[in-house]
Amino acid sequence: MSRDRALLERALERGERDGGSVEFKERLSRDVHLEGGRRESLAAQLRHRVLSGDGEATYVVGVTDDGGLAGIDPDSFSESMDVLSLLAEEADAHIDDVQTWSAGDGLVGVARVRDGSVLETDDEHVVVGTAGHVDHGKSTLIGSLVTGEEDDGDGATRGYLDVQPHEVERGLSADLSYAVYGFDGDGPIRVRNPDRKQDRARVVEEADRLVSFVDTVGHEPWLRTTIRGLVGQKLDYGLLVVAADDGPTRTTREHLGVLLATDLPTMVAITKTDVVSEERVEEVEREVERLLREVGKSPLRIERHGVDAAVEEIGETVVPIVETSAVTGGGLEVLDELFDRLPKTASDDGEFRMYVDRSYSVTGVGAVASGTVMGGEVEAGDELLLGPMPDGRFEEVEVRSIEMHYHRVDRAQAGRIVGIALKGIKERDVERGMVLLPADAAPAPVREFEAEVMVLNHPTRIGDGYEPVVHLETIGEAAAFYPEEGRLLPGDAGKTRVRFKFRPYLVEEGQKFVFREGRSKGVGTVTEVYPVD
Repeated sequence: MSRDRALLERALERGERDGGSVEFKERLSRDVHLEGGRRESLAAQLRHRVLSGDGEATYVVGVTDDGGLAGIDPDSFSESMDVLSLLAEEADAHIDDVQTWSAGDGLVGVARVRDGSVLETDDEHVVVGTAGHVDHGKSTLIGSLVTGEEDDGDGATRGYLDVQPHEVERGLSADLSYAVYGFDGDGPIRVRNPDRKQDRARVVEEADRLVSFVDTVGHEPWLRTTIRGLVGQKLDYGLLVVAADDGPTRTTREHLGVLLATDLPTMVAITKTDVVSEERVEEVEREVERLLREVGKSPLRIERHGVDAAVEEIGETVVPIVETSAVTGGGLEVLDELFDRLPKTASDDGEFRMYVDRSYSVTGVGAVASGTVMGGEVEAGDELLLGPMPDGRFEEVEVRSIEMHYHRVDRAQAGRIVGIALKGIKERDVERGMVLLPADAAPAPVREFEAEVMVLNHPTRIGDGYEPVVHLETIGEAAAFYPEEGRLLPGDAGKTRVRFKFRPYLVEEGQKFVFREGRSKGVGTVTEVYPVD
């Protein structure tokens, strides 16, 4: 709910007039405004308003013909936006932004309609997950990349990614953040004003190739959130950040372990090279190389071997290393070239599937589920299933609209980070770990499954009833382990039955997961599932 009514007041003051770009509507309904010849007539009216406004029209909904504030209930407002979206599509336009205000017991809103059809997403959208210790400069580095601005030495550019006020105040990220920039034939397309969601949408609209970042959390208490960011997203690459003044830490090793557990092609950025000597940078690079060799990886220094070699060889065994400084801009051009050239690795095959990472409610729109599309594609108007609910049921829902980095899109394919507005469900019933599937799917909720696991760290043995938290896709749930041989020791690989403690989820054979409990950590692969009867 916007608190600044200036936009509304300006629209009302301009008024609805012939040859103008402002249109007043009390409400729009499917039964009335899309029937017979009304749809064509209203689409032509919308087109006229857009052309009169040099490509942009303003629709004020919830007001009378003379501009009086009538206010309509949230469901009617939501339906009005659905109808307006369909009319805009028919007029080769799209809704770019909607703001709402209270009016009596109802809502009044201003929708900005812009010329041109909704963005078609490309097949070369690369998604990168960041990892690394707190204060090693992950968010600052990404902030400088997507804006092209050098940092002030105090982490100013990291503020472009944080999503909670207390994170900005404390200088620590406490949840996943997202950022985007892109490329065209002339080079990078960056975000000019990161505080304006419309500017991020502009990047999505103009770029021929997009790079999205899932920025995770470096502080130890939020390791669970970091694991969710790396395991629960359909990532193409991992970017591990190590500060030159601190070097690899225990958290660095843990985050590297999670990246390797997901079989993610990974690169390492040595940050803060401006605050230490060249000798210290060289020392930290040698430490990183030793760490990589310990886990069976071959380090490749880009400074020595070049970007061509990094692009060609990054993968199962090779990990490129680049020196960077967000303050001087050192190494950022190298990362630009890498992200412009690295091929997409995540497959788009299969039916649509998206595990819910977050849910929220938007006034006039309703429940929104956000996450990364894991397979197939989804379009506005699609009928889907959401679940499982705590009792194992799947609810029927409809896709009202889709947004990607604040830009409304007609459809979204695998690898896209999107928010999907859902019709037919309340936001309070949408939970992290649920999944969206096609309406004709026949999903079976799973409470128990068999897995092959490896124990990376544990102080004693793991026996029957051991209860770590299992991180699978966006699921983060306590589960009991029942090892086949009765126990598992540190470094052991073996089979175990896993049972979620509280409720069922959608789990499928072949999915990878991470489990942890205190300092104890391990990885696993689902080998067999036992659907709930």
